[in-house]
Amino acid sequence: MKLAVGIITLALIATTAFANLHCTVPKADIPERWIDMSEKCINAVRNQIQKEVDASFVYLSMAAHFARDTINRPGFAEHYFAAAKEERSHAMVLIDYLTMRGQLTSDVTNLIKLPTLEKFSWDNAAESLTDALNLETNVTESIRNVISICESDKKKDMKVYNDYHLVDYLTGVYLEEQYKGQREIAGKLSTLKKMMDHHGEIGEFLFDKTLLE
Repeated sequence: MKLAVGIITLALIATTAFANLHCTVPKADIPERWIDMSEKCINAVRNQIQKEVDASFVYLSMAAHFARDTINRPGFAEHYFAAAKEERSHAMVLIDYLTMRGQLTSDVTNLIKLPTLEKFSWDNAAESLTDALNLETNVTESIRNVISICESDKKKDMKVYNDYHLVDYLTGVYLEEQYKGQREIAGKLSTLKKMMDHHGEIGEFLFDKTLLE
Protein backbone atom coordinates (compact mmCIF):
# COMPACT_ATOMS: atom_id res chain seq x y z
CA MET A 1 0.00 0.00 0.00
CA LYS A 2 2.81 2.42 0.95
CA LEU A 3 4.62 1.52 -2.25
CA ALA A 4 1.54 2.33 -4.32
CA VAL A 5 1.08 5.66 -2.55
CA GLY A 6 4.74 6.47 -3.11
CA ILE A 7 4.48 5.71 -6.83
CA ILE A 8 1.38 7.88 -7.20
CA THR A 9 3.07 10.72 -5.32
CA LEU A 10 6.14 10.55 -7.55
CA ALA A 11 3.92 10.49 -10.63
CA LEU A 12 2.09 13.63 -9.49
CA ILE A 13 5.36 15.40 -8.74
CA ALA A 14 6.77 14.46 -12.15
CA THR A 15 3.59 15.57 -13.93
CA THR A 16 3.67 18.95 -12.18
CA ALA A 17 7.34 19.43 -12.93
CA PHE A 18 7.02 18.59 -16.64
CA ALA A 19 3.91 20.76 -16.97
CA ASN A 20 6.02 23.80 -16.14
CA LEU A 21 8.63 23.03 -18.75
CA HIS A 22 8.48 25.09 -21.93
CA CYS A 23 10.63 25.09 -25.02
CA THR A 24 12.81 28.19 -24.85
CA VAL A 25 14.74 27.68 -28.07
CA PRO A 26 14.31 30.86 -30.11
CA LYS A 27 13.31 30.74 -33.76
CA ALA A 28 16.35 30.45 -35.98
CA ASP A 29 17.23 33.58 -37.91
CA ILE A 30 16.99 32.30 -41.49
CA PRO A 31 16.82 34.59 -44.56
CA GLU A 32 13.35 34.47 -46.11
CA ARG A 33 14.05 35.88 -49.57
CA TRP A 34 13.95 32.33 -50.95
CA ILE A 35 10.28 32.08 -49.94
CA ASP A 36 9.07 33.90 -53.03
CA MET A 37 5.65 32.60 -54.05
CA SER A 38 2.99 35.27 -54.42
CA GLU A 39 0.00 35.19 -52.09
CA LYS A 40 -2.59 34.64 -54.84
CA CYS A 41 -0.55 31.78 -56.26
CA ILE A 42 -0.24 30.16 -52.84
CA ASN A 43 -3.98 30.44 -52.25
CA ALA A 44 -4.67 28.98 -55.69
CA VAL A 45 -2.51 25.95 -54.93
CA ARG A 46 -4.16 25.52 -51.53
CA ASN A 47 -7.58 25.62 -53.20
CA GLN A 48 -6.39 23.01 -55.69
CA ILE A 49 -5.33 20.75 -52.82
CA GLN A 50 -8.88 20.92 -51.48
CA LYS A 51 -10.32 20.13 -54.91
CA GLU A 52 -8.13 17.04 -55.15
CA VAL A 53 -9.30 15.92 -51.70
CA ASP A 54 -12.93 16.56 -52.69
CA ALA A 55 -12.49 14.49 -55.85
CA SER A 56 -10.94 11.67 -53.82
CA PHE A 57 -13.98 11.55 -51.54
CA VAL A 58 -16.35 11.47 -54.52
CA TYR A 59 -14.48 8.51 -55.98
CA LEU A 60 -14.54 6.77 -52.59
CA SER A 61 -18.30 7.21 -52.54
CA MET A 62 -18.56 5.69 -56.02
CA ALA A 63 -16.31 2.79 -55.04
CA ALA A 64 -18.35 2.06 -51.92
CA HIS A 65 -21.57 2.15 -53.96
CA PHE A 66 -20.40 -0.40 -56.53
CA ALA A 67 -18.77 -2.58 -53.86
CA ARG A 68 -22.15 -3.12 -52.13
CA ASP A 69 -23.43 -6.70 -52.25
CA THR A 70 -26.71 -5.49 -53.78
CA ILE A 71 -24.82 -3.81 -56.67
CA ASN A 72 -21.77 -6.08 -56.90
CA ARG A 73 -19.73 -4.47 -59.64
CA PRO A 74 -16.21 -5.31 -58.43
CA GLY A 75 -14.57 -3.94 -61.56
CA PHE A 76 -16.05 -0.48 -61.10
CA ALA A 77 -15.40 -0.61 -57.36
CA GLU A 78 -11.72 -1.36 -57.98
CA HIS A 79 -11.54 1.33 -60.66
CA TYR A 80 -12.95 4.02 -58.38
CA PHE A 81 -10.87 2.98 -55.37
CA ALA A 82 -7.79 3.44 -57.57
CA ALA A 83 -9.10 6.82 -58.76
CA ALA A 84 -9.63 7.94 -55.16
CA LYS A 85 -6.07 6.96 -54.29
CA GLU A 86 -4.74 8.86 -57.29
CA GLU A 87 -6.59 12.07 -56.39
CA ARG A 88 -5.38 11.80 -52.80
CA SER A 89 -1.81 11.41 -54.06
CA HIS A 90 -2.24 14.58 -56.13
CA ALA A 91 -3.18 16.49 -52.99
CA MET A 92 -0.15 15.07 -51.17
CA VAL A 93 2.17 16.10 -54.02
CA LEU A 94 0.89 19.68 -53.92
CA ILE A 95 1.27 19.79 -50.13
CA ASP A 96 4.84 18.55 -50.55
CA TYR A 97 5.42 21.22 -53.20
CA LEU A 98 4.28 24.04 -50.90
CA THR A 99 6.52 22.60 -48.19
CA MET A 100 9.48 22.63 -50.58
CA ARG A 101 8.79 26.29 -51.37
CA GLY A 102 8.65 27.19 -47.68
CA GLN A 103 4.93 27.94 -47.64
CA LEU A 104 3.80 25.47 -44.97
CA THR A 105 6.48 26.17 -42.37
CA SER A 106 3.99 27.53 -39.86
CA ASP A 107 0.57 27.90 -41.49
CA VAL A 108 -1.52 24.82 -42.23
CA THR A 109 -4.76 26.47 -41.07
CA ASN A 110 -7.73 25.34 -43.16
CA LEU A 111 -5.42 23.54 -45.56
CA ILE A 112 -7.89 20.65 -45.80
CA LYS A 113 -11.57 20.71 -44.93
CA LEU A 114 -13.88 17.71 -44.71
CA PRO A 115 -15.76 17.54 -48.03
CA THR A 116 -19.56 17.47 -48.19
CA LEU A 117 -20.82 14.85 -50.62
CA GLU A 118 -24.02 15.51 -52.54
CA LYS A 119 -24.47 12.05 -54.09
CA PHE A 120 -24.10 8.54 -52.70
CA SER A 121 -25.72 6.27 -55.30
CA TRP A 122 -25.91 5.90 -59.08
CA ASP A 123 -28.61 4.28 -61.18
CA ASN A 124 -26.02 2.56 -63.36
CA ALA A 125 -22.32 2.54 -64.16
CA ALA A 126 -22.75 4.83 -67.17
CA GLU A 127 -24.13 7.52 -64.89
CA SER A 128 -21.10 7.19 -62.62
CA LEU A 129 -18.67 7.47 -65.54
CA THR A 130 -20.51 10.57 -66.74
CA ASP A 131 -20.11 12.11 -63.28
CA ALA A 132 -16.46 11.04 -63.21
CA LEU A 133 -15.78 12.70 -66.56
CA ASN A 134 -17.43 15.93 -65.39
CA LEU A 135 -15.44 15.75 -62.16
CA GLU A 136 -12.14 15.38 -64.00
CA THR A 137 -13.07 18.23 -66.34
CA ASN A 138 -13.73 20.48 -63.35
CA VAL A 139 -10.37 19.54 -61.83
CA THR A 140 -8.63 20.26 -65.14
CA GLU A 141 -10.26 23.69 -65.39
CA SER A 142 -9.18 24.41 -61.83
CA ILE A 143 -5.56 23.48 -62.63
CA ARG A 144 -5.60 25.78 -65.65
CA ASN A 145 -6.86 28.54 -63.37
CA VAL A 146 -3.95 27.93 -60.97
CA ILE A 147 -1.54 28.17 -63.92
CA SER A 148 -3.12 31.42 -65.08
CA ILE A 149 -2.83 32.98 -61.63
CA CYS A 150 0.72 31.82 -60.92
CA GLU A 151 2.13 32.99 -64.25
CA SER A 152 0.73 36.52 -64.09
CA ASP A 153 0.32 37.54 -60.44
CA LYS A 154 1.54 40.83 -59.01
CA LYS A 155 3.45 40.99 -55.76
CA LYS A 156 3.57 43.91 -53.34
CA ASP A 157 5.97 45.82 -55.61
CA MET A 158 3.26 45.62 -58.33
CA LYS A 159 5.59 43.84 -60.74
CA VAL A 160 4.17 40.88 -62.65
CA TYR A 161 5.85 37.60 -61.68
CA ASN A 162 5.75 34.27 -63.44
CA ASP A 163 6.27 31.28 -61.16
CA TYR A 164 8.02 29.35 -63.92
CA HIS A 165 8.82 26.25 -61.91
CA LEU A 166 5.29 25.65 -60.65
CA VAL A 167 3.67 26.57 -63.96
CA ASP A 168 5.99 24.23 -65.86
CA TYR A 169 5.26 21.41 -63.42
CA LEU A 170 1.49 21.86 -63.59
CA THR A 171 1.51 22.21 -67.37
CA GLY A 172 3.91 19.41 -68.20
CA VAL A 173 2.87 16.82 -65.60
CA TYR A 174 -0.54 17.55 -64.15
CA LEU A 175 -2.38 18.68 -67.29
CA GLU A 176 -1.04 15.83 -69.39
CA GLU A 177 -2.21 13.33 -66.79
CA GLN A 178 -5.60 15.03 -66.60
CA TYR A 179 -6.10 15.00 -70.37
CA LYS A 180 -5.13 11.34 -70.62
CA GLY A 181 -7.47 10.52 -67.74
CA GLN A 182 -10.37 12.36 -69.36
CA ARG A 183 -9.80 10.53 -72.64
CA GLU A 184 -9.70 7.19 -70.83
CA ILE A 185 -12.99 7.84 -69.02
CA ALA A 186 -14.64 9.09 -72.23
CA GLY A 187 -13.55 5.90 -74.00
CA LYS A 188 -14.90 3.69 -71.23
CA LEU A 189 -18.19 5.57 -71.23
CA SER A 190 -18.55 5.23 -75.01
CA THR A 191 -17.91 1.49 -74.95
CA LEU A 192 -20.18 0.91 -71.96
CA LYS A 193 -23.09 2.82 -73.48
CA LYS A 194 -22.80 0.84 -76.73
CA MET A 195 -22.83 -2.44 -74.80
CA MET A 196 -25.82 -1.35 -72.70
CA ASP A 197 -27.72 -0.16 -75.79
CA HIS A 198 -27.42 -3.64 -77.32
CA HIS A 199 -27.46 -5.87 -74.22
CA GLY A 200 -28.95 -3.83 -71.37
CA GLU A 201 -27.77 -4.69 -67.86
CA ILE A 202 -25.87 -7.73 -69.09
CA GLY A 203 -23.73 -5.31 -71.09
CA GLU A 204 -22.81 -3.48 -67.89
CA PHE A 205 -22.09 -6.81 -66.19
CA LEU A 206 -19.73 -7.87 -68.97
CA PHE A 207 -18.00 -4.48 -69.12
CA ASP A 208 -17.41 -4.64 -65.38
CA LYS A 209 -15.48 -7.87 -65.88
CA THR A 210 -13.12 -6.18 -68.32
CA LEU A 211 -12.08 -3.71 -65.59
CA LEU A 212 -10.72 -6.62 -63.53
CA GLU A 213 -8.36 -7.80 -66.25
